[in-house]
Amino acid sequence: MKLTYSIDELDKIVLEKIIPNIEGNIVCLEGSMGSGKTTLINSICTNLNSLDKVSSPTFSLINEYKTSHGNLIYHFDFYRVENKEEAMDLGVEEYFYSSNLCLIEWGSKIIDLIPKKRHKISLTYIDSKHRELILS
Repeated sequence: MKLTYSIDELDKIVLEKIIPNIEGNIVCLEGSMGSGKTTLINSICTNLNSLDKVSSPTFSLINEYKTSHGNLIYHFDFYRVENKEEAMDLGVEEYFYSSNLCLIEWGSKIIDLIPKKRHKISLTYIDSKHRELILS
């Protein structure tokens, strides 16, 4: 699925197009810096009733959010990861093979560790108010 949207339409796109089409628990988000990966994750978590404030885990690498339904959402950012051994030391496989939703920024850096059954969202910056999204 390929969509072009404005930032103002993001929650509607997430509710109508993204969340209903996610099967399984792994979603990898790819795109250049500033393409909207964390903003999209914020919208997904908000629309799944996260009780926690969503922020980029650039330095912590993993953030955990609890929903009002008692579910957990894991948010990963592997931008600063040097190698897959560093990710293994974090115990990522335990997270990935749980039934909890895993939203992964820069997953291409550790792609061999991520289960094959996954979605990929590619984001492209068009201008300050518009993005292109491809969900596969």
